[in-house]
Amino acid sequence: MERAEAEAIYDQGREAVVEVLLAMDRRIQQLEAHVARQDERIAKQDERIAQLERRLNRSSKNSSQPPSADGPGAPKRSKDPSGRPRGGQIGHEGKGRPFLPAWAVDEVVEHWPEHCSCGHVFGEDERVAVGDPLRHQVEELPLITIKVTEHRAQRVRCPGCEERTRAELPREVSQSAFGPRLEAAIATLSVRNRVSRRDAVELCEELFGSRISTGTVDGILTRAGEALSDPHADLLERLRCAHAVNMDETGWRTAGERRALWGIFDDRHGYLHVAKDRHEDRAKELLADTKAIVTSDRWWAYSHLPLARRQLCWAHLKRDFAAHAEGLGTEKEFGQRGLELCDRVFWAAEVFKHTRDRRALELTVRRLQREYKPLIRGYAAKRARNRHCRGMARNLLKAWPALWTFAKHPGVEPTNNHAERALRSAVIYRKISLGSQSEAGELRTARLFSAHTTCRLQGRSLFVYLTDVIGTHARGDPVPLLS
Repeated sequence: MERAEAEAIYDQGREAVVEVLLAMDRRIQQLEAHVARQDERIAKQDERIAQLERRLNRSSKNSSQPPSADGPGAPKRSKDPSGRPRGGQIGHEGKGRPFLPAWAVDEVVEHWPEHCSCGHVFGEDERVAVGDPLRHQVEELPLITIKVTEHRAQRVRCPGCEERTRAELPREVSQSAFGPRLEAAIATLSVRNRVSRRDAVELCEELFGSRISTGTVDGILTRAGEALSDPHADLLERLRCAHAVNMDETGWRTAGERRALWGIFDDRHGYLHVAKDRHEDRAKELLADTKAIVTSDRWWAYSHLPLARRQLCWAHLKRDFAAHAEGLGTEKEFGQRGLELCDRVFWAAEVFKHTRDRRALELTVRRLQREYKPLIRGYAAKRARNRHCRGMARNLLKAWPALWTFAKHPGVEPTNNHAERALRSAVIYRKISLGSQSEAGELRTARLFSAHTTCRLQGRSLFVYLTDVIGTHARGDPVPLLS
């Protein structure tokens, strides 16, 4: 409004001025309401942008996604820089290859000097050893070739009735065109080393000179899976009777459809099972009436277990706290306090590994509980500033006893890393082979990887065990268990 226009309104009298002021006040109120709506909209958009940025920045360090799913911009998973160069440090104790004992040496080749540096040529009668010789051992593969045995079932004529009778092939011979050792080698390559069917065919032809096809490899794996039926069932029973187990689940594919791979492990046994989903019912079926302490993540499928028989994984909690620490305000504060708690828990567990003083561990845990439980209660309160961390804080309070089970019971670790490491081979196999193609393939894969995982935990040879299992199953004898 110009000055002349304002003076003209003023000249019109008191009523005209009042009307203009009221109109201006109404307009100001409208603009203020519009600004308030815009501010509210901008606040929601800012919150949405922050959520999207956090989702974009999600990595294996602040979520449960595997490291293989990290994008190129994800932070590198490396230790704190020490300032030292890579490799062996100057002055460190060297570690050479030790010599095998004399009884393990197949052949000894003596080398004698032909002449001296002064020009003297040594004769046969001068080859008298002075002092200990310089020893150098060379390990080499012998010539590997397939041994082909032809079994002939002969026919003879009976002198009494003049009927011809043919001999019967032994059961272990008639069921396959390949022996137990070759079948075990192919199964080991396919499971432990995750070699594809086509690559297994090429390797067998190149290394062993064996004539096989991709269908033959699949048939061998099927027979090996059938032979492992009893050991696989026995593993589940042993784990149900264990004092403490680690349990985890991950995705699986069968003919392109979503499935779930479950795993139960202790320090010597591993059981894998492919189910239709990750529902609580699957966990109940696997655990049955076990009294074992179960270490797992916070997935709701384990919520039916009593808190006294649960141990929540602190490694998962640390990733969740790291995600909150990337937030703003109270959420960031909550995440930082949680990371501080995780570091102190891990340090207490590390000290216990060296001292084995459980009394000191329990005292440390009690101090942490007294210090941090009131803090978490504060973040669980129903306040607007707690809206981004209230859910996790309440979940922690609800499962509070299950955070500290490791301090009371031997054999229980504060993390579920044991189960995640045990599942890693099967996860890599899934990424390479895209899972299974049938329910029979699911069962075969679960049995083979259960045997592979158990053999690795026990430090035994999967090849030797599969050789024994395939041979005894072909003969109809009881199959050795993975005790």
